[in-house]
Parts: sequence; C-alpha cells; structure tokens
Amino acid sequence: MRYQNDLFQSTNPPQNETNNTSKHLFIGIACAALITASYAFFSEESEPPTPETIALTIPDITTKIAQTKKSEALITEVDSSETTPITTGYANTPTQSMQSLSTIWREHKVKSGESLSAIFSGNELSKLDLHNIVHANDISTQFATIQPGKSLMIGHDISGELSHLIYKKNAYAELKATKLEDGSFKVELLEKEVDRRINTATGVIHTSLFIDGKNAGLSDNIIMQLANIFAWDIDFALNLHEGDRFSVIYEKLYIDNKLIGPGNILAAEFINQGKSIKSVRYQSADGKVSYYTSGGNSMRKAFLRTPIDFARISSHFNLKRKHPVLNRIRAHKGVDYAARTGTPIKSAGDGKITYRGRKGGYGRVVIVQHGQKYSTLYAHMSKYRKGQRVGSRVKQGQVIGYVGRSGLASGPHLHYEFRVNGAHRNPLTVTLPNANPIQAKYKADFLEKSKILLTQLEQLSATQVAETNISE
Repeated sequence: MRYQNDLFQSTNPPQNETNNTSKHLFIGIACAALITASYAFFSEESEPPTPETIALTIPDITTKIAQTKKSEALITEVDSSETTPITTGYANTPTQSMQSLSTIWREHKVKSGESLSAIFSGNELSKLDLHNIVHANDISTQFATIQPGKSLMIGHDISGELSHLIYKKNAYAELKATKLEDGSFKVELLEKEVDRRINTATGVIHTSLFIDGKNAGLSDNIIMQLANIFAWDIDFALNLHEGDRFSVIYEKLYIDNKLIGPGNILAAEFINQGKSIKSVRYQSADGKVSYYTSGGNSMRKAFLRTPIDFARISSHFNLKRKHPVLNRIRAHKGVDYAARTGTPIKSAGDGKITYRGRKGGYGRVVIVQHGQKYSTLYAHMSKYRKGQRVGSRVKQGQVIGYVGRSGLASGPHLHYEFRVNGAHRNPLTVTLPNANPIQAKYKADFLEKSKILLTQLEQLSATQVAETNISE
C-alpha cells in the first residue's frame, strides 16, 4: 500500500509505472532538444559543447529568448503608434539603416522659441551627442536654424542610444545626422531633385487681392509673396481699387512628376490706379536674393507702408478726431487697423525695441526706434511676441506682438504711429526712404537676365487687356 500515502500518485500501481516510463522518456527527449538548441548558438568553428557547458548554456538560451520577445514587443509597440520611420527616397542614398527594425523612431514637433539644446534636454538625450552633431562639419550648423512647426525625427537603437537625427527642412530637403562607431556623427544634407516649372497668371481686382488672387488660380503662398513684394508701394487695406490688375510669373515645384507646392515669384506687375509697378527677382553672385524695379532700384523701402496684413482701416490720422470712448475731441496721431484678436503685428522697419509695456490708454505698447530719425509705435496689443524685450533688435516684417483691445479701445485693432524726429506723421502719406539699389557690379548682369521676364510681363498684360476688352 505504498502508493496510498502519495498524494501525487495514482492508487493503481501498474498504470503509474507506465506513466513514469513515459515521463522519463519525455524528459530525455526534451533534454536532447535543449542540447541541440544550445549547440545552434555556437559558430561552426566552436568545439562541441561538453555537459558542463550545456549546463551553463541553458540559462543563456532562456535569457536570449526573453530578450528577443522583449525586443519584438517593443518594435511592435512602436510600429503600431502614429510615429513611423522616415524613408528618404533620395537617389544613390542608402536607406537600409533608416528602415531597419533595429532603429526606433520618435517624432518631435518643434515649438516656438524651442532650441535644439532644449529639445535634447526635454527628450533626455546626451549633451555629448548634441555637441558632436552641431560640430560635425559646416553643414551641421543648419541644425541651429530649426523652425517651429517642422519635425525632428529622433532614432534610437535597441539599447536606447541616439543613432539618427533627421530634420525635415522642406518637401525636398532633409538634414540627417548618423552616429558612427566611434561616437562621432556624420551630418549630410539630402536633397531630392526638384523640377521647377514656370507658370503665369493674371487677375483683375473686384473684391480683394486675396479673393481675386484665388480666382486667378494663385495659391495662398503666392498671394502672400505678391503682397510682400509690393507692400512698400501699395497699402492693400486702403489703396486697392476696382479694375486694378496684376500679372505674375512664378514657379511650381515637382518631384517625380508630383506637385509639391509653389516656388518663387520670378516677376510681377501690379497696375494700381493706372500706375504700373514692375518687379523682378534677382540672385546675385554672392547669393543675395531680392526684388528690384526694371531699372535696378530695390522694391524694398526702409519701412513697410502698413504693419499688418489685409486689415481694414477703421480710423485715419486726424488731429481733430472725436475719441470713440472718451467722447471728446482728441487728436488721433496714427492709423487704426481693425483686425481679429491675435492677428500678428510686424515691425515696419529694422530697429531696436525701446519701450515694451503698458502706456495709459494705449494699453500694451511696443515702440521701435529706427536709427536716429524714425520711430514707430504699436498699441492696444493683446500680447507681445515671446523672446523679445527692451533692447532687442528686430528686422523689418518680424512679428513683435498681436492685435487686441487693451487700454481705451472700443474693439480689437492696432493703433499705429509713425514719427520723424519725434513729430507725428501720417503713416499713409509720409515719404518713406528707399533701401539701397542693386550693387553696381551686378547691375549689367541683372539688366541682361531681367529682359526676358519683363518682356513676358508685357505680353501677359497686353493679353489681359485684350481679353478684358473682348468680354466687355
């Protein structure tokens, strides 16, 4: 009755003996399988394993299997997320490492005011890697010019170490840093071949530049370029008239026969109240790009005519105006532009911020000094541009704040003042100083290259007039 006291055995001895025999046979087969599996981990040149090495190898096999499962789970988790590996698609550029499952990718959207150093710190990346990347070569300095809204793809190997960093500059160019075996980085600019196709468009102003530009087939980007080119000569909030006309020669960009977006305006003409203003894009031998009149004078003036895009003038310069809030005669020494709260306000010219804070009925104010002679004031802001302070240098067209209704304001708008030697002048009529013309050493080249574009503009304008006459 030796079996009755064994809780793990049957009371039927013959059957138990059969089961024990089967168990022993199964254990023997399993051991043989483990010995065979462990041998597979050795190279062909290795000596056959001894019983002692088998004993040491079996835990290693278990560890390797666990690590493999952990890696597979990690890769599956990454692949199922919204972040996916980038493929460059560049000719003659190996993409094996970028597509490899051994690289785990994470996307970081660059925020306003965020530097590469802040991104590395926020993502717990090595400062040494940051130093090695930005000092890799002359190209690597471009990592310092990352822009808000763009993406950084951060690649890690299985151990969690940074292996790649990719900054997508635009639709056809990426800045790529790849970690080498010695811990240094190879940084390269990868550019796809872009096909620049020339297009033309003409339009007549009936409603606004934006609406009539869209009706002419222009993209938002090209319309904004057009407005910026002529911003020093035409106030698009005030000076547009029914029947004004525009003609544009511009690029469309293609990669592999696929449209990726607009390029640059090469030449444009705007006829405002019967006066023709022509502009041609020119890049000099030293790489400087700007727009010039047909005679080589800069389209750029020292000041923008208006510091806000497509706003409506709600109150003109008037020294005898009745104040809408105080309800008494009070000189209005500037121009008011009605716009939605949050609309960006741009500095009218290069200069230095000399005041930034609240100023009585003006509310939140920024004053910019432009050299010794000129200054501009921007009032009723809802908030200031981050990262700027008194003493900050600003460039023409750079955002300095946002439209609001702080101070004595009946609604959201920008109050803009222009001062010459401390005296107020009407921003809409004051004579603005010109920027420098094209350099003498480049003028002959400019005149030669601009001939074809100016001829095309004349043909476009003539065709538009003919079609308008026919339709009438």
